[in-house]
Amino acid sequence: QVQLVESGGGLVQAGGSLRLSCAASGRTFSSYYMGWFRQAPGKEREFVAHISGSGGFTYYARSVKGRFTISRDNAKNTVYLQMSSLKPEDTAIYYCAASRILSRTRSDYDYWGQGTQVTVSS
Repeated sequence: QVQLVESGGGLVQAGGSLRLSCAASGRTFSSYYMGWFRQAPGKEREFVAHISGSGGFTYYARSVKGRFTISRDNAKNTVYLQMSSLKPEDTAIYYCAASRILSRTRSDYDYWGQGTQVTVSS
């Protein structure tokens, strides 16, 4: 069982930056692939980025590539999402999730956090 708690969301102006954190419980954190997803009002939850257990492999959605960076600190059981050059269309609830496989599909993720709101004003 893995419990995930996100933090770091908030209100930011367009062009600004935020860093989201996701703290995980359990002693097997490094064995999980970790992903970030987001859900805007009235839209489906969509993949943002994911990272391998060692942190050596990352992948980003086209919409955030070059602006967002995913990273992890296995000693702290934490995964991060550094978001820069934020746009109003990045406004959403951001969720971290854990999976045993490398995937961009929501249903492949076994554990989810409660989400943190990110609002980007124009």
